[in-house]
Amino acid sequence: MVILYDAQFVDQAENTEIKPAILQLETHVFSLQARMRKLIKDYGTRLMAWGPLAQGTDRIFTNETLKNIGAKYGKTSAQVVLNFLTDEGIVAIPKSVRTLRMTENLDIESFELTETDWKMIRKLDTRLLKVDFNDPAMVKYLLEYNKNFNPSN
Repeated sequence: MVILYDAQFVDQAENTEIKPAILQLETHVFSLQARMRKLIKDYGTRLMAWGPLAQGTDRIFTNETLKNIGAKYGKTSAQVVLNFLTDEGIVAIPKSVRTLRMTENLDIESFELTETDWKMIRKLDTRLLKVDFNDPAMVKYLLEYNKNFNPSN
């Protein structure tokens, strides 16, 4: 089932014997999904970040705040983001095909962000998403795609 709205999640969680363990939503420092995280917590559900590095957009890798925080620890912006997300309890599995990036992405526990760092990163949350699941046209597209999806292709 594709969860598009808060109400759909609650409906599914309330009407199934086994509660959802993971909910995957677009989540990154520019959209931290605070409202949904609070909602799913009551059901013991964890949030998994779809696009934890914002698909490389919004200048996430060159963002001055993230670069400055990373420079303090000798880390990349991506490492700062992944450290922050995982410390927030968000499951973050970034996509990469480069061995160096994969290695860097695993090295996120060798530094600890300060409270000041956390506040600065939280200020980046504009709550804007790349995909608006409240857009009826997008919902229709996803439902049609899901109906026609054939995993054997």
